[in-house]
Amino acid sequence: MKGTVLYAPHDVRFEDREAPKIIKPTDAIIRTSATCVCGSDLWPYRGISRINGPTPMGHEYCGIVEEVGSAVRTVKPGQFVIGSFFVSDNTCPNCRAGYQSSCVQKEVMSTAQAPLVRVPLADGTLVSTPDLPPDDLVPSLLTLSDVMGTGWFAAFAANVKPGMTVAVVGDGAVGLLGVLSAKQMGAERIIAMSRHAARQKLAREFGATDIVAERGDEAVTRIKDMTDGIGADAVLECVGTQESMMQAIRSTRPGGGVGYVGVPHDASLDVGALFWTHVRLHGGPAPVRQFLPDLIKLVWNRKIDPGKVFDLTLPLDQVAEGYRAMDERRAIKALLRP
Repeated sequence: MKGTVLYAPHDVRFEDREAPKIIKPTDAIIRTSATCVCGSDLWPYRGISRINGPTPMGHEYCGIVEEVGSAVRTVKPGQFVIGSFFVSDNTCPNCRAGYQSSCVQKEVMSTAQAPLVRVPLADGTLVSTPDLPPDDLVPSLLTLSDVMGTGWFAAFAANVKPGMTVAVVGDGAVGLLGVLSAKQMGAERIIAMSRHAARQKLAREFGATDIVAERGDEAVTRIKDMTDGIGADAVLECVGTQESMMQAIRSTRPGGGVGYVGVPHDASLDVGALFWTHVRLHGGPAPVRQFLPDLIKLVWNRKIDPGKVFDLTLPLDQVAEGYRAMDERRAIKALLRP
């Protein structure tokens, strides 16, 4: 088969690779119905995160089960399934606590921008849909593999509750779906921080009541002005930079929470300064598997439409253009169809 390989910064190729096979009895082989480019893929694409030689890419996937190992019991060939970007056994103490992305057997999916994908620990990782989905639901189901689940975890980690004022730092796919998640959790006021008209429009479609275009100190001042000098009840940090993290913490009221899901790059915390804020921090790699059953129901029943974050659809063999479009911010998120 052909699959996506990153050779060097800005050098993405769709080239011949060995088709995946069952290696362990707990494996499954999935024929992808859709995959995509993630914002976190841009870190190595831009050379900010280093790679050691040609690296297969992709961690978001959904599709039809082609084959399962002899020990797999919960999914079978012919089913449509969605899996997390972390594989997990879903039985260890960390999984049972709801943190499957810290499973004692965790592995990161990294080969999903391809027509076939091997999924280890299939029983603990994959969740099937009630039936084969109509084609128009596939993009939304795909988001559950990462960006929707990550946006949901940001709101969950920030402890969003009905009636709250919530601010969202970051207008990429995760931030926009954090807006949607906060809306679903009952937030009364949702402030999206964005400078881009198309992303502002989508944020409002997802439930944002206010838009703040400022960044850094100016953004914090705006949030405080909008909340009678107090700050937001909850803030979702969906970028991962030093500026975005400090902006999130300083925009939060005492006793409020920050849910941080942006992959950190050159970000650090001044614990002494944090001590005096009374702001709670929780986050990390999203335990998508925890939320998959409920999120599948929301999409299946057409209560949410997170697939709207895909504003560019390409054949999988044009994956390099998907990376370029996102890198140049010509696209929010690129959907790839084999």
